[in-house]
Amino acid sequence: MSVYLEKRKHRKERWRYDFTKNGIRYAGAGYKTKRDALQAEARRKEEISNPKQETMSKTQTDMDFLGLVNKKMDHVKAYNSECHYRDFFYNARRWIRHWGNLKCREISKEMVQEFILERSKKSACTANQDLRYLRSVFNYGKKRELIDVNPTQGLEFLPVEKKIKYVPASQDIDKLIQVADPDTQNYLWVVRETLARVGEINRLIWNDVDLDNKIVVLYTRKKKGGNLTPRRVPMTDTLYEVLSKMYAVRDTTKPWVFWHTYKSRRTGKVVFGPYTDRKDIMSNLCEKAEVKYFRFHALRHAGASMMENNNVPIRAIQKILGHENISTTEIYLHSIGTAEREAISVYELARQRNSHADLQADA
Repeated sequence: MSVYLEKRKHRKERWRYDFTKNGIRYAGAGYKTKRDALQAEARRKEEISNPKQETMSKTQTDMDFLGLVNKKMDHVKAYNSECHYRDFFYNARRWIRHWGNLKCREISKEMVQEFILERSKKSACTANQDLRYLRSVFNYGKKRELIDVNPTQGLEFLPVEKKIKYVPASQDIDKLIQVADPDTQNYLWVVRETLARVGEINRLIWNDVDLDNKIVVLYTRKKKGGNLTPRRVPMTDTLYEVLSKMYAVRDTTKPWVFWHTYKSRRTGKVVFGPYTDRKDIMSNLCEKAEVKYFRFHALRHAGASMMENNNVPIRAIQKILGHENISTTEIYLHSIGTAEREAISVYELARQRNSHADLQADA
C-alpha cells in the first residue's frame, strides 16, 4: 500500500506516502489525514510523469523545505546577530524533524497550525517565536521567487499574558558581582557600566576603548539591514578604573577585551577567541549570591530605570542603549516616576473631596 499511517515515538501518528517508479523510491511524510497524503502522492506522480513541468516548478515556484531553511539560515548568519542565529538554528532543527523531507508546497496551513498549537503547550511565547521565524522563512523564499506559497499566511499569534519584567535591585547586582571571580567581575562591571548588550561586549576590542577621552565604542547588529552600527558611550569612573587595570595587563597579541581558550567543535583542537555566550554564569552566580535569578540583559533594564528615576531625559537613555525607536526604550523604563506619583495623588485628593461632598449632601 503506497499510503499508510506512520507511527512515531512520542509524537502523533501521521500519514505517509511511499511508492517506487522506474526503480526509484519516492516518499513523503507528516500528513494529518489520508486525503492529504493521497493528494501529495498524486502531485508527486504528476511531477515525475511531466519532467519539464517539474523542472520549471522547482526553479520558479517550489523547492525542498530543508533547502529553503538552509538558505534562510545563511542569510540570518550574515545579516543578524549571533544570538539571533542561535535562536533561529535551535528552532529550525525542530522544523526539519517535522517537514525536512517535504516540498514547501506540501506543507499546508493546517500542518503549521497544528505544530504551533503543539508548541503552545510549552508556552504561548514559545509558539509565537516559532510562528514568527517560520513566517520569515517562507517570506524569504517568496521574496526571492524560490516558492509561491506561504502556509503561515493568515495564522495569528497566540495571546500572551504579559507580566512586569523583573528588574534586580542595585544591592542584588552588587552581591552577584562580589561572589564572582576577578575576571568575571570585570566582565559584569563592563556590562553594567555601559548598559550594553552581551554581544556588544563580547565583540569589544581594545581599539574601541579610548581611555584618554573616557569613551567606549560599541557595535550592534540590531539595526535595519543587519549592518554593524557603532555608538559611543561615555565611561563612568568605575568603568575607567576597571578598563585601565585590564589594559595594563592585557595580552597584546589578542585584540579582544574579553577572550578565552576553548576546544573547537569543528577541529577538536584548543583555540582562542571572543566569547559567544556566557548565560550559564548568571544562574550559578545568582544561586551563590542567594538572589533571585536574572540574566545579563536585566542590567540594561536596571540601569535605564535608574536613570529615568533620576530625571535623565529619555532621548539620552535611548542613545546610551542604542535604540532606533524611542518606543523600544520605553519598554526598559520600569520605575514609577514623579509624574505617575503626582497623578495618583491628584486622584486621591479628588476622590476624597467628592466623597466628603456626597456625605454633606446626604446630611
